[in-house]
Formats: sequence, C-alpha cells, structure tokens
Amino acid sequence: MDFHIKYITPDIKLSTYDDKLFKTETVFEYHMLIWFISGETKIIQADQSYLFKAGDLFLIPRNHLATVINYPKDGLPHKAVAMHLTTERLKEFYSKIDIEKQDKKQKPKIHSFNSHPLLESCLASLIPYFEMKEPFPENIASLKITEAISIIREIDKSIDAVLANFEEPGKIDLLNFMEKNFMFNMPLEKFGYLTGRSLSTFNRDFRKVFEISPQRWLIQKRLELAYYHLTEKNKKPTDVFLEVGFEDLSHFSYAFKKQYGYAPSSLR
Repeated sequence: MDFHIKYITPDIKLSTYDDKLFKTETVFEYHMLIWFISGETKIIQADQSYLFKAGDLFLIPRNHLATVINYPKDGLPHKAVAMHLTTERLKEFYSKIDIEKQDKKQKPKIHSFNSHPLLESCLASLIPYFEMKEPFPENIASLKITEAISIIREIDKSIDAVLANFEEPGKIDLLNFMEKNFMFNMPLEKFGYLTGRSLSTFNRDFRKVFEISPQRWLIQKRLELAYYHLTEKNKKPTDVFLEVGFEDLSHFSYAFKKQYGYAPSSLR
C-alpha cells in the first residue's frame, strides 16, 4: 500500500493513495471539507451512499458514522486536499457574527459544493504550499480556513445549522441507532460515545435491549445484510463484504459459512 499524507498545518493536509483500494470506517471528530484532485471515493452512511470523483467538493459532518472507500482512477492516484473545521475554530468564527436560529434537528448529511469556482480556487490555492520546506505560517493557514468557512456559508444558507451546532451526542434510543448503523465496523467505545453512553453502560443497555452480546449481534446483522445483497441484489461476495462491515474476504466467507452452512460464492 502506497499512502502518503503531507500536512502544511495540523488542519490542512494533502493525501495521496496509489494502491487498488483503501477502506476505513470512521467518525470524524471535526467537520471535514474535501476537494478531490483525482481518483474516486465511495462514502456509505446509514441511509445513503455517495460517489465522489475528481473535481468534487463536499463537507462531511462530524460525529456521524461513515464507511469510506478510496480508489485510484484512470491511471491516477487517489489524491485530495482536506481541511479540518475544528470546533474551537468554529466557535471563534461564530462568536463574531450573528446568525439566525437554525433547526438543530435537521437531518445530518454530506453537503456537496461541486464546481463552485470560489471554493475550488480557495482549496486549489493551497497546493503550492505543500512543497514548502519551511513551516507554513499559522496566521495564513487561519485566514485560508476562515475564507473556506465564509465561502460555504455563501453557497449553502443552511450550513450554519451544521457548523454552529456544538452539542455533543446525548443519550439516544439504542435500538433505532444500532439497527441503522450496525454495518459500520467501529470499536464498541465509539458506538457508546455516539449513543451518549460509556462502554460499560453501552454493554449493559445493549444486553437489555437485544438479549445478546454486541459482538454476536453485529456479526449476525452484517451476515443477514450480506445474504440479502447476494440473493436479492445478485451482488458478488467481493462487492459485499466491505459494505456490510467486514475487513477482509476470508473472514467474511468463514463467518458466512459458519452461519448459513455454505460459502457465499455458492449463491451465484
């Protein structure tokens, strides 16, 4: 795997990936603004999937589970500029302006700003800085991030409901959350955090609701989803195992055969 990241500051980076595929399940601590230079990325959330290509610009909200699968494309590496919009920086930004009250119950989603010249020029202007040998001045980095925030507020008038919402996850309904998010291969601690629970409370509440351990339930649900994709959607095992939360094909095939008595490849 050939994966490189260059930082000009801790909040601005250029990533390059030149192998066949790179996949991760993640919950971003901060909002992530991304501009694709080349390659392709598929992002899978609980109720929607997105496919982004070269030239696309988008914002991934913080504290929301996602499976991210990156691919090189057309002989070019997967290459992207990413900017972290930290909570600390956003609090400072919004402390200086008045905003209208926004609906904080707004459904979280990935916001796309494709082909917008202002935002693209803002992020493209960062490229030469990645070749600098000396440290990048923090005051200039701060100006670039402030510029990006100001631009996306002009593009999307509803974005304040996302960027100016500084609440942390509260205790929510465990059954509903897990039924929507079981396919994300995250540590149980992260599931606990996103449902407003410590790990011990999460494990205790989970057994009360599902009458089974989280680990066993997650495997069963992922295999059931895989079975649906294989039989009803006629997908291949190689196209399914990553999307349902398995890390490699051999583990998926072993678990599938153990539960159903035959290999997933036999369904085709």
